[in-house]
Amino acid sequence: MGKKAYRHPAPEPFEGDIRAVTVGGTVLWLVLFVVQLPFLGWLDDHDRMWWLWTCLAGAGLGVLGLWYVRRREAALARGGDAGARSNT
Repeated sequence: MGKKAYRHPAPEPFEGDIRAVTVGGTVLWLVLFVVQLPFLGWLDDHDRMWWLWTCLAGAGLGVLGLWYVRRREAALARGGDAGARSNT
């Protein structure tokens, strides 16, 4: 009944080294996938095969994310962010 809605301005977006973060996350998922390969029998016996496929999906999505980041950086380098600036 007496709730107040506090409105704060949105913070500025963080522009760090997005490519390094994406590559690091992708490599981490891929390493986790490879580390689990020797334990296929144990994973199958304990109904934990989803661990393996989750790591593979994470690595695949990381590759997709790297493709997206590279295209985004190329568009920003070409000046493709001019449309985004005019919308604000």
